[in-house]
Amino acid sequence: MGLLVAIEGIDGSGKGTQARQLVDRLNSESISTGLLSFPRYSETLFGRAIGEFLNGEFGPLEAVAPQLSATLYAGDRFESRDVLTEALANHQVVVCDRYVPSNLAHQGSRVPAARQAALIEWIEQIEYEVFGLPRPDAVVWLDVPPHVSRRLIALKAPRDYTEKAADLQEADLEYQIGVHQAYRMLAADRDHWFRVDGLVENSEDVRSIEHIGDEVLDIVRRQF
Repeated sequence: MGLLVAIEGIDGSGKGTQARQLVDRLNSESISTGLLSFPRYSETLFGRAIGEFLNGEFGPLEAVAPQLSATLYAGDRFESRDVLTEALANHQVVVCDRYVPSNLAHQGSRVPAARQAALIEWIEQIEYEVFGLPRPDAVVWLDVPPHVSRRLIALKAPRDYTEKAADLQEADLEYQIGVHQAYRMLAADRDHWFRVDGLVENSEDVRSIEHIGDEVLDIVRRQF
């Protein structure tokens, strides 16, 4: 069974770029590596529903209970479970651009602090126990502040699930701040999480893709 690595972070933090770069670099070292990106918007029933949710078709964000949106994201992975387990059987490493930790951070950010731990535990039970998804061996959190990621979101290419420049979650700075805080809490509390700073030290400048990628690659190499 292959090593399962999740690349995590708030919207606009560079997850997709780093996930693709990691896959390319590991494969270039003859370490067989596959890539999966979640949500799988056009490939699963739940993924298409997530696209509708993010496009505002279910109403504003606060109108949808976090337990319901959590179930959409978990369902997308459940529909993809066979694809994931096959990839883990055929590769030494499988990299996920977003995985279960995204659900924990995004939904956990939407409830008061006193309810956060219970909701996170509930989501993990659904994802890992009810739906039988494998737990990640390593979670790499790209720590980019929300006010910086907001600039990077504006540079994103168009997505197939929305015609808007930013989806329901991306457009909400306060929401992104809450998600960032939830990621920080999760990273501080769990042994298999690794924080990678997205900014140059003592600066508002984003580190180069290559320098961040070097650190991510080093983290993954240490898991073997």
